[in-house]
Amino acid sequence: MIELNVEGMTCGHCAGRVSKAIVDVDPGAKVDVDLGARLVRVTSTASAAELAEAVTEAGYPASPR
Repeated sequence: MIELNVEGMTCGHCAGRVSKAIVDVDPGAKVDVDLGARLVRVTSTASAAELAEAVTEAGYPASPR
């Protein structure tokens, strides 16, 4: 499981954009967003760096935890 710290997520729309960015990289990814903790847990075959880059490019600065 990959955990990403994600800044700027404040609502369901944000969570949806972050999830979409991850699924665009790995369509089979399982994504769990915790808005309060600004944390995204992902089960994916992609690397943490790839996922963090995709989320950051979607407008939400992300880094592997």
